[in-house]
Amino acid sequence: MKQPQALKDHQRERRTFTSRTLIAFTIVVVMMLALVARLFYLQVMQYDTYRAKSDQNRVQLQPVPPTRGLIYDRNGQLLADNRPSHNLTLTKEQVDDLDGTIDRLKKIVNIDEDDIKRFKRRLNQRRRPYQSVPLRFKLTDEEIARVAVNFHRLPGVRVEADLIRYYPYGQSLVHALGYVGRINDKELKRIDEQNYSGTHHIGKLGVEKFYEDMLHGQVGLQKVETNARGRVMRVLERQDPVPGKDIQLHLDMQLQKVAEKALGDRRGAVVAIDPSNGGILALVSTPGYDPNAFVTGISGKAYRGLQQSEDLPLFNRAIRGRYPPASTIKPIIGLAAVDSSIVKLDYTIFDPGYYQITVGGRKYRDWKKWGHGKVDLEKAITESVDTYFYDVGHRMGIDPMSDYLGRFGFGKVTSIDLPEAHAAILPSRAWKKRSRNRPWYTGDSLNLSIGQGFMVATPLQLATATMAICNRGKWIAPRMLKNIEDDQATVVEVPPHKQLENVSLTKDSYWDYIIDSMIDVVHAKNGTARRISEGITYKIAGKTGTAQVLGIKQDEEYDAEKIAEKHRDHGLFIGFAPAEKPTIALAVIVENGGGGSSAAAPVARQVFDAYILKDQPIASEAVASVTSGSSTGAER
Repeated sequence: MKQPQALKDHQRERRTFTSRTLIAFTIVVVMMLALVARLFYLQVMQYDTYRAKSDQNRVQLQPVPPTRGLIYDRNGQLLADNRPSHNLTLTKEQVDDLDGTIDRLKKIVNIDEDDIKRFKRRLNQRRRPYQSVPLRFKLTDEEIARVAVNFHRLPGVRVEADLIRYYPYGQSLVHALGYVGRINDKELKRIDEQNYSGTHHIGKLGVEKFYEDMLHGQVGLQKVETNARGRVMRVLERQDPVPGKDIQLHLDMQLQKVAEKALGDRRGAVVAIDPSNGGILALVSTPGYDPNAFVTGISGKAYRGLQQSEDLPLFNRAIRGRYPPASTIKPIIGLAAVDSSIVKLDYTIFDPGYYQITVGGRKYRDWKKWGHGKVDLEKAITESVDTYFYDVGHRMGIDPMSDYLGRFGFGKVTSIDLPEAHAAILPSRAWKKRSRNRPWYTGDSLNLSIGQGFMVATPLQLATATMAICNRGKWIAPRMLKNIEDDQATVVEVPPHKQLENVSLTKDSYWDYIIDSMIDVVHAKNGTARRISEGITYKIAGKTGTAQVLGIKQDEEYDAEKIAEKHRDHGLFIGFAPAEKPTIALAVIVENGGGGSSAAAPVARQVFDAYILKDQPIASEAVASVTSGSSTGAER
């Protein structure tokens, strides 16, 4: 009988299970080892590679630059605007081959060597990681399209929209407003790095520079999610920037254009001031230059052209030009003489056409060869008699003259918000000893008494001193700013060293005497500026001046036709109007223009007409004839 057989072989199954378990365990161990090896490779061996890729695909904090404040004139006319611009930018951390990328871009858009130099200079400046740096500004629509179709092979390259400064009046206002330009290394060290992150421009000159903090605003921030190409996928958080404040200036754009047109193509300057508040109504320096070329960076060739021009368009004659004031300071010299009791108002001299310190000594000549006969102070100002002022200058000496001239702002920077203004030179005994290591001589006093010699002044200083005269000694520091946005009660802070004391005289009647004499300069039949009074409906108080540029020997006569144009006399004029209740005071200088009566006074008449008569005709035929006519001989 057969034995029953087992349905299962438990021992065999056990062996099979054990072997399968070992195989599975081995596979798991091998896979784990492979995973660990892979993790080691990724985390250790490829750390730098994947860290960079991770940095490219992350949440970033980006600055949002504020919109720069606008600038308006006193009548609400826009003087400095912001216009959209599309700029070509590169982000260094996203570009593998910087030079190669630039070379490829040069084949797509126009990029010159100056652009590349400025880009690399900005690239080395302090900046946030992943902050883009502009390579080219103001791309055209065609250039934007060419770059866009090549984005796939230009990692780190973007076209970014921005607002840049635009000056609608170009060179007409450059010396009054200044301009903005790209931030340089020196400026980067002094500005708030965080507040200027994302901002490429800063005020360089004038009002734009002085009110930079107010015009710039406060930077904003946004947290964005970007992909590996650096493209913003979405904005997670945003803190809006605070735009810069709009400001309103005292400048009158229409008056500015009239003054510029009156100067024409001549080198010169006009500064006009509102005597009630010190507001600068016009500040013209010709020739000028287009500030828009400097906003995004002027080419080296164009800049060298401006630098090398004989007419010096970059030079701000209105606030930095240093000219002998000539006879324009005679009213102040006259005030100094009578107020310091050196002479009395009725003091007279006889003018033979020259003055001598000692009998037989050097002759200090008057502009009128045959002299003016008997002369008092009123006639000396009206006819600009040099000999009278030689005499009182000799009697006074340097100390009273320097003192009184200083009271009217000469030798100082008194303007509040024109940072480039120059102090020029007000000579004194101490000044000459310090600068020339020589004593003060009597002849120096005679030269100073007629505004020649060592003294030089800027047109702004002459206009400011004229304002003090028409205000009868009340001192107001000149200023550009009138109002700040949403602040109609704007208070312009005057630094203590720029707020001079009022000019006080021993007798108020002296002011009337001097002002009446200045009215005679324009309206009396023997006044040196009488020709600009033709057809006038209001009164001007003024003073002409002719500043000698080239020294003339004792026995020689001045002949403009025989002298190079650059060596001819400068023409000057100061004045205010209406004389009874002045609303405008000004100073005009025409470089190498000849006499003040023929060159500068007609310019002043046109400016006065434009401001006082407003919509009425601003220049009579008489004024036009003076501008183009010949000299009358009464030049001083």
